[in-house]
Amino acid sequence: MLIEQKSIDKDLRKAIKQSDGSLLNPFQQAKRYAAELPVSKHPRWVVTCNFKSFLIYDMENPHGEPEEVLLENLEKDYYRLRFLIEDGKAHLQRELEVSIKAGELVGKLYDAFLAQYGENITPADLHSLNVLCVRLVFCLYAEDAGIFSKDQFYYYMAQYKPIQMREALKQLFMTLDTKIEDRDLFLNPTLKAFPYVNGSLFHQQPGEDIPQIDESTAELLLMKASLGFDWSEISPTIFGAVFESTLNPETRRSGGMHYTSIENIHKVIDPLFLNDLRAEFEQIKQEKQDNKRKQKLETFQDKIASLTFLDPACGSGNFLTETYISLRRLENEVISLTLKGQKLLGFEQLNPIKVNIHQFYGIEINDFAVTVATTALWIAESQMMHETERIIKFDLDYLPLKSFTNIHLGNALRMDWGALLSGKWEVGELSVTQSAAENSGISHAKFDYIMGNPPFVGHQWRNKEQQEDMDIAFKKFGSNYGKLDYVACWYAKSIEYLDNQTECAYVSTNSIVQGESVATMWKPLFDAGLSITFAWQTFVWNSQSNDKAHVH
Repeated sequence: MLIEQKSIDKDLRKAIKQSDGSLLNPFQQAKRYAAELPVSKHPRWVVTCNFKSFLIYDMENPHGEPEEVLLENLEKDYYRLRFLIEDGKAHLQRELEVSIKAGELVGKLYDAFLAQYGENITPADLHSLNVLCVRLVFCLYAEDAGIFSKDQFYYYMAQYKPIQMREALKQLFMTLDTKIEDRDLFLNPTLKAFPYVNGSLFHQQPGEDIPQIDESTAELLLMKASLGFDWSEISPTIFGAVFESTLNPETRRSGGMHYTSIENIHKVIDPLFLNDLRAEFEQIKQEKQDNKRKQKLETFQDKIASLTFLDPACGSGNFLTETYISLRRLENEVISLTLKGQKLLGFEQLNPIKVNIHQFYGIEINDFAVTVATTALWIAESQMMHETERIIKFDLDYLPLKSFTNIHLGNALRMDWGALLSGKWEVGELSVTQSAAENSGISHAKFDYIMGNPPFVGHQWRNKEQQEDMDIAFKKFGSNYGKLDYVACWYAKSIEYLDNQTECAYVSTNSIVQGESVATMWKPLFDAGLSITFAWQTFVWNSQSNDKAHVH
């Protein structure tokens, strides 16, 4: 590691006049020193510091945006300096630990509220409880991440006795769903101070309710979940899945949490599109002429902002969330290179962010997972916006949330995926019967990339509906699917949407490339025009469950 230390009044991103008259920022100065060293002594890491901020540059990605650690946050951010003594996965490990801890807190809150319902709980009650947990998570995150004022949710709730908190939450949710100009003129000042959230997150639906809150639940919510935990550190990719698993009765019974690790998500999205985009960006950075480079950067940014992604078995949205984060980080590098450390001027007229969550579509059969996926993308949007703010040196308006309805409830194997993109689906009309799909035909709208981790179910474990799904998916191939795993349905369905524009990649059990499954599955797919562009050799599928399935 090479450290370039400056005094507290120096801006680490601005050029400083050197003794030879050249203008170099501290990072450029450090790189000049490094260039004079023997190659074997070149640093992997360059850190610039001015006694209040650390900028950490990874020389494996020398043109990337540095990580910033503020001295005032060192107590909670110290783990980001672990690269000094450990490998580069310390950040991911920290996000994993924090996200699982957050999931445990949600599980305790869920159980505390669940106990209030007694034995005669209905599916409608469970739905209300799930909605309540999603809303509380957003509030807890918002007060730590700068969306609300610091600890604003805590201070609002702490003024009430536990017996009053149920009504206090109802009033809060109603306020968050009401525009500032439409609020009661004489509204309680602590309520009036909350921003308008929108996005339908707090919109009251018929039948939704909030159970009573006793003293132990109030202490859990306020002292442990609010004051005692920093939600701004969670990874929306991991936490979304942990959150959904925590509140999913099936995974709770198996004794653990099920999610696709970030590492395994990148086994799909990197060779599918991200490696090519990064290679294209590296080529653009080699352009010597400023005007040409700026024009190419703008074209490249427009390109990544035009791409569309579908996960037709999205669960809690972790593939979509991690893809969004990866694209936004790439876009932030584009913005940083375009500005070259200068403050963005005229922001009021031009928002530099073009990549947005509306490029991402999902289909999921579990209604609660649909809500979690949407919320995870909103949290990811907030975190990426903060990273952009550090580059442009300007605060962005995160609220109100834009309405986001691209995560659809339904059975993906009985839907026309292209209709989601063409806008043919109306809210509340998200699923379609087999006959309706056959009569309507396949829409012409195409996604750029289809990806995900569809469910694995062996032939002996399928239920009646899944058996019918197999019949539907393989009907065009003569319904000859033998003992194929349920995951094969998504391959058969995807054939309808693959062409020169659309590419697809799935995590799949390795049974589909073994024994009798090979000819049964792959011959009709190859005959239909499919070709394989990349694949991974078998690896063990890990899970956080205590009852781990032996899946490869």
